[in-house]
Amino acid sequence: MRTRSPYPAFARSLLLILTAAAILGPVEVALAADRQKQVLVLYSTRRDAQIAVVGDSELPRLLDEGLPQGLDYYSEYIDRARFPDPGYQRAFGDFLRLKYKGQRFDLIIAMSDLALQFVDKTRSELFRETPIVFFSDSPATRRVANSTGVIAEVAFSGTIALAVELQPDIRQIFVVSGADTGDKEYERQARSQLQSFEPRLTVTYLSGLPTKELESRLANLPDHSFVYFLLVSKDGAGENFHPLAYVDRVTAVASAPTYSWVDSVMDHGIVGGSLKSQEAQTAAVARLALRVLHGERADIIPLSSSDLNVRQVDWRQLRRWGISEARVPAGTIILFREPSAWARYKAYIVSAAALLLAQAALIGGLLVQRRRRRQVELKLLVSRAEVSRINARLLGAEENERLRIARELHDDIGQRMALLTMELDGLGQVLPLATTDLGIGIRALSNQARELAKDIQTASHDLHSSKLDYLGLVSASADVCRGMSEQQNVDIQFSAHDIPDHVPSEVAFCIFRVLQEAVSNAVKHARARHVTVALRDGGDEIRLEVVDDGIGFDPDAAMTSPGLGLISMRERLSLVRGDMIIESRPGRGATIRASVPLSRAGGLAAEAMG
Repeated sequence: MRTRSPYPAFARSLLLILTAAAILGPVEVALAADRQKQVLVLYSTRRDAQIAVVGDSELPRLLDEGLPQGLDYYSEYIDRARFPDPGYQRAFGDFLRLKYKGQRFDLIIAMSDLALQFVDKTRSELFRETPIVFFSDSPATRRVANSTGVIAEVAFSGTIALAVELQPDIRQIFVVSGADTGDKEYERQARSQLQSFEPRLTVTYLSGLPTKELESRLANLPDHSFVYFLLVSKDGAGENFHPLAYVDRVTAVASAPTYSWVDSVMDHGIVGGSLKSQEAQTAAVARLALRVLHGERADIIPLSSSDLNVRQVDWRQLRRWGISEARVPAGTIILFREPSAWARYKAYIVSAAALLLAQAALIGGLLVQRRRRRQVELKLLVSRAEVSRINARLLGAEENERLRIARELHDDIGQRMALLTMELDGLGQVLPLATTDLGIGIRALSNQARELAKDIQTASHDLHSSKLDYLGLVSASADVCRGMSEQQNVDIQFSAHDIPDHVPSEVAFCIFRVLQEAVSNAVKHARARHVTVALRDGGDEIRLEVVDDGIGFDPDAAMTSPGLGLISMRERLSLVRGDMIIESRPGRGATIRASVPLSRAGGLAAEAMG
């Protein structure tokens, strides 16, 4: 069974519509809050006017930085010269209506009174209920509905005050303005403000003159005067100009310094002035615009009055007109200052000076270091010479002691052992009981005495071989190799090639001792089974080579460890200006090459032999 609703059909439909509106209404508001903000800026100037250039550069940046949801920025420009024509106003309104059809702006920014008048007049058709932020330089500006703005009156008198401080001898002011409606408005305001400087200063208005006539007047200005440029958009001949281009013409022909009231003319030949900052103007408008875009009602935000003027001078024009920089009041900005050589190249000068100082310090340090090194080298040479002398004396003392012991063994102990052997042999022969135990014992003692005498003779020869003195280096070396081979049962091959008959005693003695030590090391320490010893004539030197097949060793480690006699061999060679090369690796045998010059031997070597 169906239950009939107590409400009529139209009531139910209305209820559904209201319910949907209640649900969708907050959603629409939320979406509107989240979408990008739409802002239209109307300028009362040409597109290439400086305020439009600065505004289109700075306003989008400042607004976008303050809007997390982003910004859609649009700008349009009113032709001030044609604006009085009602037809132009209708055409401009139709242009905006068609271009922005369906566009809903969150804010209109009107830059100057002319733009504000147009917005107010066409608001019901073009910008219904859209809040307005405006800029005006007139305190008499009427505030329209749902609007707020920045009012900054043009202050012409500040520039006069600065000019008098820079040029205390000023007596006359020549004010330049054009024939356009806007030009005349600026002239009217200037006349009102400059009255306070009369009669101390004579003010002459060059207003609405043809350009040629104006240039002729400016080229012949009296002393103690300056030019005050207001605005020229059209001259007295009806020719239109860009105001900045006209400033260039004025400053080029004027025979006196030129001042102005807005910062856009800086770098166009003017000395300076108390100049309205167009960037400060744009920033002040942007601050109010962000407040409105963030949700504040425009008509409850108080109008803002700002002093946008900044004292500025062009350093180049100060020099051009001979104006002392010392007269520039404190707090005045000096632009375009050409840096001095120090300021311009400071980094290079400091870097170069630092580099030169560093180089000088380095060179000085190197010189000191070289001097100290030479002193150390000299001390080291003296020390080495002294060490060499000590080594030579030690080696000489060692050889003398070897000689003494060898002679003692040979002449005394050896002879006595030989005599004892002979007596034991004789005793064994005369005893009738030669076959008895006593006779056998005596013969055994005789044999032991004979072996002992032989060992003593060998030790005597090892300590000091008399063959080196009487037979020469080759025979003595061959005898050492042969004796070592027989004693140790090692294959030792000796060869000598072209060795001179007369080798200096110190050279022969050194080579002999190195050979003796090298062969002994190979047999006793390296446990070699085959050793090759070769003596060769190297022209002006004697060369020795000892090659073995022993266990080998690390030459660097061997030079720092006791044993093997390598250090002693090097010291002996150094005394006769000799050299030694060792080639060996563990398990690969060893090769020792020594060379001793024949012509430079002597000196400390002779001392070692003494």
